[in-house]
Amino acid sequence: MSAPPPISILLPARDAAATLPACLRSITRQRLASFECIIVDDGSRDETQEIARRAAGDDARFRVVASPRHGLVAALNTGLAHCRGAVIARMDADDVMHRDRLAEQLRLLESDPRLDAVGCHVRLFPRDRLTGGTRAYERWLNSIDSPARVRAEAYVECPIAHPTLMIRAAVLLALGYRDRGWPEDYDLVLRLLTGGGQIGVVPRRLLLWRDAPARASRTASAYELVRFVECKAEFLATHVLAGRARYVLWGYGETGKALRRALVRYGKHPSHIVELHPGRLGNVIDGAPVIPPEGLAHLRSARVIVSVARPEPRGQIRRAMAAMGFREGDDFVCAA
Repeated sequence: MSAPPPISILLPARDAAATLPACLRSITRQRLASFECIIVDDGSRDETQEIARRAAGDDARFRVVASPRHGLVAALNTGLAHCRGAVIARMDADDVMHRDRLAEQLRLLESDPRLDAVGCHVRLFPRDRLTGGTRAYERWLNSIDSPARVRAEAYVECPIAHPTLMIRAAVLLALGYRDRGWPEDYDLVLRLLTGGGQIGVVPRRLLLWRDAPARASRTASAYELVRFVECKAEFLATHVLAGRARYVLWGYGETGKALRRALVRYGKHPSHIVELHPGRLGNVIDGAPVIPPEGLAHLRSARVIVSVARPEPRGQIRRAMAAMGFREGDDFVCAA
């Protein structure tokens, strides 16, 4: 076998015959030509494996691994075992790479040894089907442009689109993928970050990310909103709130309520709830008095979780917290 290339592309595919050819063409057009692509066929029932094998027959950089229909996490771990590169780039079978993606991400990763992984910005498509909420999500995701921003936004949503992830192989092999009933990509990112890892971002749209009704993130139970909340709650409880039974919750809309319920399972309860809503101020909710923001001046030692869904109010709260002397990451985190 030839010497290992610098990059292994890890590409799981299931019933992807309609989209895989365009995906593979985008990979062959990469300006950085030294890579291998491990295509893991997860028990497809269409022509996916035949398309993959034809690509491998035409280009020795592609290799096909046939796997039983055991699901995405199993396919990822199966493919990971076949990757030989020092760096692993994730890719999904329904997406399209910009021709500079591998080169630019590898350049950033190699330029900073403190980085364990890098992502990049995305362009969702097809554009005519995008809802207002999806476009807002794209804007939020593409506003994240540094390791500091990745860390600050980590509990809001997954701050890196998984098909854009390029990660050092040693790091990914140590962490692996696991099935906890919630998004495996978010779980991976939070484990990396809470372990002290750093993720950079190439602030350029280097992936066309397909938003299709049938994609797993819209259909699989692991990607339901409640599963994201459960994922956040476990990492908040075991890291941000480790050793603390009480915390201050800023925000008691639907987002804050859902997070409070999830944290109760770990024995974490709000000591106070910060609200602006005049109908809630002065009340007691589940034993926690509802206070205005200025009431935080008397709770300097508390750990505050800001659970507000929209970016604009979160930005206002961040500025208010900083003005009161609270440090993000140390004294408070945002967790939408």
